[in-house]
Amino acid sequence: MTEREARDQEPVTITDKRKIDPQTGTVRSSDAEQEVVDPADSSAVPTGTAEGDAPAQVADEDTSAGVDVGEAPFEELARVAAQLEERTTDLQRLQAQFANYKRRVARDEQLAAEAARAKVLTELLTVLDDLERARAHGDLDSGPLKSVADKLQTVLVGQGLVPFGAEGEDFDPELHEAVQHEGDGADPVIGMVLRQGYSLGDRVLRHAMVSVVDRPSSQDKADADVSVSSAEED
Repeated sequence: MTEREARDQEPVTITDKRKIDPQTGTVRSSDAEQEVVDPADSSAVPTGTAEGDAPAQVADEDTSAGVDVGEAPFEELARVAAQLEERTTDLQRLQAQFANYKRRVARDEQLAAEAARAKVLTELLTVLDDLERARAHGDLDSGPLKSVADKLQTVLVGQGLVPFGAEGEDFDPELHEAVQHEGDGADPVIGMVLRQGYSLGDRVLRHAMVSVVDRPSSQDKADADVSVSSAEED
């Protein structure tokens, strides 16, 4: 190969010393001189494979990232909805427990108040017994003691105290205490009240102490009526 042919094969380098960039129109700096490479020199031109692969790779990454971004909000929404449902269930359970607690407290307070009232009234029953005996002896027919007894009776009735047990009523073992029994017990009734019974609502404060007799049959009533008629004729 001759020296001329060797020079012809060397790459041609062209230096652009223009002060104004023809593409941007801006003033170039002194060290911004560009070197123009001969297009015939294929070694100076970057291969298109790397440049072509980079955008493709970025596009793939953008595509995969777009899929993740689209699915993430739905997963977060489902998680928040599940938490909301769980918190709502917990709140409903707490509300039900609080309502049951309020009802239980109110019931306990009512039972405590009734028990306290029953205790006070039970302690006053002996006072009522004394007043009943005084009334039987005629001590409450007049005078200041009669006024006190009437006021006390009114107050106790206002508190719910109810007396029970009277002659002729059916005998009830849950209300009456029989201390004497006459007859065969086929149809027992109260023959005489020895001590008054009292109740407060559904609670029996004291059973009535009574004597029990059999209810007169129809034949006994007829015989009694005949005996009375004969006595009147005589």
